[in-house]
Amino acid sequence: MTPQRHDQSKIGLLGGSFNPAHGGHREISLAALKLLELDVVWWLVSPGNPLKDPAAYAPYDARMAQAQRVADHHRIVVSNFEQRKDLHYTVDTLETLGALWPQMQFVWLMGADSLAGFHRWREWERIWRLAPIAVFSRPGDEDAAETSEAGKRFAAFRLDE
Repeated sequence: MTPQRHDQSKIGLLGGSFNPAHGGHREISLAALKLLELDVVWWLVSPGNPLKDPAAYAPYDARMAQAQRVADHHRIVVSNFEQRKDLHYTVDTLETLGALWPQMQFVWLMGADSLAGFHRWREWERIWRLAPIAVFSRPGDEDAAETSEAGKRFAAFRLDE
């Protein structure tokens, strides 16, 4: 499914393998809708993660179907955008979305567990320049996120709830 909003919407982007999709993804999305006053959240189900073992993945169609079941909200759109566009890196996804829909405001959403390893993502510092990033706490992941390279680099931008 390709998101079809073409107005000046404020869109949250939650990317990942969704292997499997779970309630934490939904909780982050619902919190982001409210706290960031988003119009919608797009779940960008990735065909693969260059930092993870591809043998550990469930088939893509199964992950999409599971994400649809878990999302279960009219303002959470599960999308195969990255698969259709053959995108493998967040930086490329953000550039492509910005080129296709320059009038939209995109916000990248992630859990604190992802921030802990964010410095390993391709062109991770550039991602921060392409879209604002909202990091949501997940129990047990706060310390690793705060002491990570990315967590230290961007500590000045932290907003407490």
